[in-house]
Amino acid sequence: MEREKKAEIVEEIKKLMSDSSALYFIDFSGLTVAETNVLRNEFYDSNIKYKVVKNTLALRALQGSEKYNNYVDKLSDTLVGPTGIIFASDDPVKPAKIIKKHFDKIGKPKFKVAVLEGNVYGSDKLTELSSLLSKNEIIASICGSLGSPVAGIAGAINSLIRDLASIIEEVAKKKAA
Repeated sequence: MEREKKAEIVEEIKKLMSDSSALYFIDFSGLTVAETNVLRNEFYDSNIKYKVVKNTLALRALQGSEKYNNYVDKLSDTLVGPTGIIFASDDPVKPAKIIKKHFDKIGKPKFKVAVLEGNVYGSDKLTELSSLLSKNEIIASICGSLGSPVAGIAGAINSLIRDLASIIEEVAKKKAA
């Protein structure tokens, strides 16, 4: 590969890294073309970028990245063999959920490592990462929590009015009798 082409690839990866909220590294070996296409399509539908790149170019991009350059030492040992890089944008947990779903279904791809929220997660942490709530799930939970006290107050007021109405009705029946 020409030096200029390598430099272009490194720059592209650095750009993707700077726009990412998390990085995931997987070993895609053993995936059929159809399985790879299904995985790529699911990443695409979730607005997640996925690149297969030489490990040396990935390391160069990491070293040149302002956002992820402190992780080079921690990641260099895991960047061996076939490596795919997943660049999470909006939801840093979504790639873990997709990887876990495919791994549980077909035993591939193998999760190598992830950099998420300033932490490095090793290959044994995929289940933990995939069980985290996504950004949308957290927002929905907060909104639901905010709405529940209002619903409780409304229910309490309705029950008071209902009870008061039945007391007035009973009093009216007794006076009429």
